[in-house]
Amino acid sequence: MKRMRGRRLFQVREEQVPALARGTGCGLGAPQLPLPLPAQLTQRLDLQGNMLKEIPPAAFRDLPYLTHLDLRHCQVELVAEGAFRGLGRLLLLNLASNRLSALPQEALDGLGSLQRLELAGNLLEELRPGTFGALGAVTTLNLAHNALVYLPAMAFQGLVRARWLQLSHNALSVLAPEALAGLPALRRLSLHHNELQALPGAALSQAHGLARLELGHNPFTYAGEEDGLALPGLRELRVDHGALQALDARAFARCPRLHTLDLRGNQLDALPPLQGPGQLRRLRLQGNPLWCGCRARPLLEWLARARVRSDGACWGPRRLRGEVLDALRPSDLRCPGPGAAAAEEAEELAAARPRAPAGAPREEAGAAGPCPRTCVCVPESRHSSCEGRGLQAVPRGFPNDTQLLDLRRNRFPVVPRAAFPGLGRLLSLHLQHCGLTELEAGALAGLDSLVYLYLSDNRLSGFSAAALEGAPRLGYLYLERNRFVRVPGASLLALPSLFSLHLQDNALDHLAPGDLAGGRALRWLYLSGNRLSRVSPGALGPARELEKLHLDRNQLGEVPTEALEGLPALLELQLSGNPLRALRDGAFRPVGRSLQHLFLNSSGLEQISPGAFLGLGPRLRSLHLQKNQLQTLPALPGLGELDLIDLSGNPFHCDCQLLPLHRWLAGLNLRVGATCATPPSARGQRVKAAAAVFETCLGRTARKAKRTPAPRPGARGTP
Repeated sequence: MKRMRGRRLFQVREEQVPALARGTGCGLGAPQLPLPLPAQLTQRLDLQGNMLKEIPPAAFRDLPYLTHLDLRHCQVELVAEGAFRGLGRLLLLNLASNRLSALPQEALDGLGSLQRLELAGNLLEELRPGTFGALGAVTTLNLAHNALVYLPAMAFQGLVRARWLQLSHNALSVLAPEALAGLPALRRLSLHHNELQALPGAALSQAHGLARLELGHNPFTYAGEEDGLALPGLRELRVDHGALQALDARAFARCPRLHTLDLRGNQLDALPPLQGPGQLRRLRLQGNPLWCGCRARPLLEWLARARVRSDGACWGPRRLRGEVLDALRPSDLRCPGPGAAAAEEAEELAAARPRAPAGAPREEAGAAGPCPRTCVCVPESRHSSCEGRGLQAVPRGFPNDTQLLDLRRNRFPVVPRAAFPGLGRLLSLHLQHCGLTELEAGALAGLDSLVYLYLSDNRLSGFSAAALEGAPRLGYLYLERNRFVRVPGASLLALPSLFSLHLQDNALDHLAPGDLAGGRALRWLYLSGNRLSRVSPGALGPARELEKLHLDRNQLGEVPTEALEGLPALLELQLSGNPLRALRDGAFRPVGRSLQHLFLNSSGLEQISPGAFLGLGPRLRSLHLQKNQLQTLPALPGLGELDLIDLSGNPFHCDCQLLPLHRWLAGLNLRVGATCATPPSARGQRVKAAAAVFETCLGRTARKAKRTPAPRPGARGTP
């Protein structure tokens, strides 16, 4: 035990204090913490390395001047409600490296001045909304090295001044869409070393002020514009040492201030010129198997044109292996004739994936543990890959702790019963581009931990509920670009945890009652790019928790208003690319209280009724009406809380009929993109700013008012 009077440091370490007791007696039946009288003025208390196990209510109430409390390595398993009440001056609380598996909702009450909370290295598996509600002054929260697998909506409510949130080294695979809502001051978010199978763009975009985002060491293989990452202030993005194999050109289009993009140590063999981040200056690509063939020319041209520095090097062809991208010119990348092209393509295919991440051992290099002969198993990341090996049957013999299994681009038409024995820890299974026509009953048996199942780009037209049994935790099912003509609703009864269903680009033509019978837990439903001409009333009824509904690129001739009844949680509705032509009154009334994002772009809209958006209240944040055929549009006074409204690409006719819209837009502090197409004298002018165009309308209104005779005093109806 050590006391320093100058700094009022009190240290009680390595003395095996078994519990904290209050008062002069040991009413809790535990030895009293040995604090002499001067300790009441203590500002810093170090209790590291003791065996406290439990922090009882008001354990430190006799230390009101405490500003720093260190409880690391104290074997703490329980923090009681109100444990820190009375510590109104505390600035730092360090509970790292203990055995906490949960935090009661009021465990952190009374810490109104706390600025830094350390909870790293515990056993926390879940966060309950409201846990941090009393920590309005906290700027740094460290939850790294715990066992978190899911972040619920509003998980960090109350942390209005938090600037850095550390969530690295957990097992996070799912973030609720509003998991990061209520963090207006957040500037840095650390999510590296987790199990994210897809870029959680919608959730991340809730933290509007982020400047630095760390997503490295996660197993997602693709990032695209559809992931919805929109962070206007983001400066640095790290997606290093993951499993990225493809990146869409517009993946970061809504991150305009992005300066540094770190993609080191992934599996990218090609990269398109990136669209959107106009301030990008540094692109880190080291450790990727980049193929510097003819198809890489656009990348080099873009790097030079945009003045982006890159540290990537060529993996092939052989003549360019090891060459740094910054040292190459586009002319160095040959575009050979037919014969040479075939030879170069053959070399590219021979060098193609599957590859282990850079620096990871291969089986033939002596990787530990079992692994099928033709595959690559990486023990450090617990990923196994047999991609593109021409396999005609599902291989067996993978390590039992495998969490990601990649079997894409093989040739087995059937997944047989019990195809994945011993893989009870598997989280993500990739079976895209395998020519699959059938999943036999029991195909997923034993996959108790499976969360993500990718069956895209196959020939499936249906499957039975028995085929999906054995994966009770499956949350994300990807069935894009198959041959489904109906949503396999009854089969989904085998998936009680299904969160997101992807059926884009199939052959669905009608959504009928019963099609979502098994979708009671469904939150996201993607039906884009089908042939849907009708969504029947009641078809969506079972999915009452639905938050995101994508019906874009279908054949809907009108908004399916009646089908939207009974969806009280719907946040996003995608109807773009349908031949809607007109919107009738009350088209969205059933979802008016919840809807936040509405997409109606590229829908051939020519007419919008004045009451079309009636019922859509202040929750609506974005309205997309671009690329339609609108010549006029009524004012939308009920939508004053919009963060975004896009009216670009419409042929507006700027006459007096458009005056109400002009006035309404003038009161919005937003860029809307609406320009006049006619008359010729106004062409190209912004509707919002074209005051001169509408002056005559204003004058005409004033003259009309003057001509209206005022009522005579004493006339009927006047006082």
